[in-house]
Order: sequence, then C-alpha cells, then structure tokens
Amino acid sequence: LTTRFGGLVAIDDVSFTALRNEITAIIGTNGAGKTTLFNCLTGFYKPSEGAIKLHHRDGAEFLLERMEDFKITKKAKVARTFQNIRLFPGLMVAQHNRLMDASFFTIAGMLSLGSFQRAEQRAVDRAKYWLEKINLLDRADDPAADLPYGDQRRLEIARAMCTKPVMLCLDEPAAGLNPRESEELNQLLLYIRDNHETGILLIEHDMNVVMGISDHLVVLDYGRKISDGTPEHVRNDEAVIRAYLGVEEDE
Repeated sequence: LTTRFGGLVAIDDVSFTALRNEITAIIGTNGAGKTTLFNCLTGFYKPSEGAIKLHHRDGAEFLLERMEDFKITKKAKVARTFQNIRLFPGLMVAQHNRLMDASFFTIAGMLSLGSFQRAEQRAVDRAKYWLEKINLLDRADDPAADLPYGDQRRLEIARAMCTKPVMLCLDEPAAGLNPRESEELNQLLLYIRDNHETGILLIEHDMNVVMGISDHLVVLDYGRKISDGTPEHVRNDEAVIRAYLGVEEDE
C-alpha cells in the first residue's frame, strides 16, 4: 500500500497480514502513518497504489480500496473507532442497516409485520448483550454524553461490535484512560478476540496495552514498515529500538 498527498508519501509500500481471532497492533511514533493506514482500510482515503484484500470465512473476498466507505462497513463488515470519541445516543443506531433491510425500508415497520418485530427484538437483544459486556446495562437509558470518559471509550467499541464486524479497527482506544480503565479495555478486547471470530487492528501508544494483548505487531516509521512479528520479536528488533530511542551519532 502506498498513499501520497502531493509530494508527501504518508504510506510507503507497506504490506502485512492481519488474521481473524488475532489482535494486530500497528505502532510507531507520531507521524508514522498509522491513522492514514486506517483511513485507507475504512474508505476515508483511497490509496495511491496497492490493494487491500479482506477474506471472509465463507470465501467471499472484498477489495476495500475499490469500495465506498459506507459499503466497507455494510458489506465487507469492517468497523472502526476514532481517536476522538464520536458517539450517537445509543447502540440501536449501529444496527440501522440491518433494521432497514428487515423493514423493507420502513414499510414492514409501519405495518408492524412479524418479520420486522423479530429483527427489532434481535437488535435490542444484541444491544443489551454488549451493554452487559461493558458493565453499562444499568445505564442503558442514560445519554451517552453523560457517561464517564472510560465508559464512553468502551461504549464506542460495543457500538462497533453491534454491526457484527469481521474486522474491528480501533484508533488509540486507551488514550486518556487510567490504569484500571486500561485493564478493563484489555479484557474486553481479549473477550472479543476469543469469542466473536473478529480480527482486531489496533493503533495504540500505550505499550502496556500493546504488549499485554497483541498477537502480532507491525511497526511503522515515517510511512515505512520497519518491523513485523510477535511482540517478543519486535521488542528486540534493533530497527525498532533505533526508531523509538535513537542511537549515538557515531553509531
């Protein structure tokens, strides 16, 4: 994958594989190209060169760079969160596409047909399931904006999971969290990995989170990939040490 903005090469010939039921962390210093990569994966940007292939378990294959952003979510089943929290009032909105299909674009809903009622009940049940998993079921009727910051972070992930994604892209989910909240986040992501056949792509600066839960790390430096492997491999990679810590000039 290569992405250029005029004369700036933000992503420079980067390739890697992220697997289902694994947490793949993309790390690097500020300006390394991590969010640009996410924006290409989710359709906000179109790459200058390269392909982004998503394989479903049923054999379906999607070329994400050729799809519009909303179709990447609806058809390819890729969901994401953002560095800055963006919350709607509740989790039902995450299931809008599915409910619109079930209502035949409002006709079945207006007539209160049984097929729509069943779809609506499944949506309610799914919302309750994820609220319970993030310990917010008792606040189901509260406005999202009234929740503490850490709860809002987990709610964003729960909302994304209500779309039943194949790939979940999380952009700095631990930003601003205290140690207790970071640990709760870790447990939530491990639960998703182990129980929902979802691959997780994670951008994160908190190395306690990254090293504690990641199966696979990709390290970017000024748009180029400098390391790719297990946490243990990356931790001991001299290229990563140089990029993060620097070296003496005579070295």
